Amino acid sequence: MQSTCNALRKSQGNLRCSKASRRCSVNVTATVHRKEGEPRIIRGKAFVTRDNIDTDQIIPAEYLTLVPSKPDEYEKLGSYAMIGLPDNEYPTRYVQDGSMKTDYAVVIGGQNFGCGSSREHAPVAMGAAGAQVVVAESYARIFFRNCISTGELYPCETEIRLCDAIQTGSEVTVDMEVNVLTDHSNGKTYQLNPIGEAGPVIDAGGIFEFARRAGMINTAPVS
Repeated sequence: MQSTCNALRKSQGNLRCSKASRRCSVNVTATVHRKEGEPRIIRGKAFVTRDNIDTDQIIPAEYLTLVPSKPDEYEKLGSYAMIGLPDNEYPTRYVQDGSMKTDYAVVIGGQNFGCGSSREHAPVAMGAAGAQVVVAESYARIFFRNCISTGELYPCETEIRLCDAIQTGSEVTVDMEVNVLTDHSNGKTYQLNPIGEAGPVIDAGGIFEFARRAGMINTAPVS
């Protein structure tokens, strides 16, 4: 397990997993699964946020009683994703009232996305709603790590302030094979930082499934 954590550090600076490795224990139905050899490319509508989106905005504390390992509660958790965003700043809801899923597979952020309390429910709720990738200038380290450990989201970074360049509802493609985001509304392309060694862990569905496949731990496959 420690060797797995060491491999992840290159993806975002000095990711410390000594205590956090015990937090990589939430059993969820991860939404990011790729068949072996399938390109790491995601196309869908973008939902644009700003700086300092915290975990209370992503999933308020009142919904943390939902248990992601239970399929019906996992789905319900997704219906509350991003519900804490202020209505005056975000008139478009990430998940529409009465729906369990979002129309936006791609979330665009600014700086320090996922700051605040260190709850694994944040990336899980987004993944349960149907998000597959976040593209932001920077992340809170714990949120970044939780994306990897749960296998719910690809946390891509960019040096470009995309939250000022892309509009909510625009069709975009995030191509992690060539590290480019394309905005199909105008044809513009933007460079992304490589996902690095975090990619294969997320592909597998999280750190424990990755470790199991690599022979690091001896457990039954995740169903």
